[in-house]
Amino acid sequence: MKKLILSVFFFLVSLAISLSVFAEKKILHFATEALYPPFEFMSAHNEIKGFDIDLAKALCQKMQIECVFVNQAFDSLIPSLKSRRIDAVIAGLDITPERSKQVAFTIPYCKNSALFIIQTGKFSGIGDLNGKRVGMQNGSTHQKFLIDKHPEMIPISYSTYQNAILDLQNGRLDAVFGDTAAVNQWLIRNPTLGALGNKITDSDYFGVGLGIAVKQTDDLLLNKLNEAIKKIKDDGSCDRIYKNCFLRADFINE
Repeated sequence: MKKLILSVFFFLVSLAISLSVFAEKKILHFATEALYPPFEFMSAHNEIKGFDIDLAKALCQKMQIECVFVNQAFDSLIPSLKSRRIDAVIAGLDITPERSKQVAFTIPYCKNSALFIIQTGKFSGIGDLNGKRVGMQNGSTHQKFLIDKHPEMIPISYSTYQNAILDLQNGRLDAVFGDTAAVNQWLIRNPTLGALGNKITDSDYFGVGLGIAVKQTDDLLLNKLNEAIKKIKDDGSCDRIYKNCFLRADFINE
C-alpha cells in the first residue's frame, strides 16, 4: 500500500513539474524540413518560410508565446521529438495510425490526399507504372503506401522531393508520388509534368489530414495547440494563410 501511495505521489509531482515547465515556457521550438514547398522552404534570405510556418506563427500568437523553427532531415523529425530535443513537429505530417503509436497529433489543420505525377503523356493510367521507378521522400507516408499497396512498382527513396523532381524531368524516374497540395505547385512551375490518375485518400495513409506532432506525454501543449487551431479556423486566419501560400506560383522566389 505504501509503495502504491509513493508511486501516486511521485507521478503527481512529475506531472506538476511538467505543467509548470510549460506554463513558464516563453518559446515553443518547432522542427520542420524546409525542403517541401509550399509547406516549408528556405527563402532567398535563408529564412524558413511556407504554409506550415505561417500557420505555426498564427497558433503561437493565439497562445501568446514565441515560436522558433529548426530545420532538419524529414526522417529525423519524430526521433528528435521523442528524444525531447524539440517541442513539436510541423512538416506536412499525415496523421496515421502508425505514427500515432509514437507521437500525439493535434486535430487536423489541413485536409490532404496524394497524387502521382509523370512527364506529360508518358502514361495513361496508374496501372502503367507496373515495374516502373517511382520516387518519394524517405520516411514519408508516400513511401509506406507504395511499399504496402503497390509492390509491383519500384520505390526510389530521396532525401528531398526536389531531387526526385529533377530525376523525373531528366528521365531517371518514371513518376513521383507526393502530397496533392505540393504536387499542384510543382505542376504550376513545371509545364512538362502532369498528374496521373485520381487523388488518393486512403484513410490509413492520407485523407485524415495533416497534424502537428507533440510528445505523447505532453497533454497540456496538445490541448493548447488544439484550442489555437480551432480559433484560427473560426476567425478565418487558416483559410487566409492557405490561400496566400497555395494559390501562388512564385513562393520560392521570395
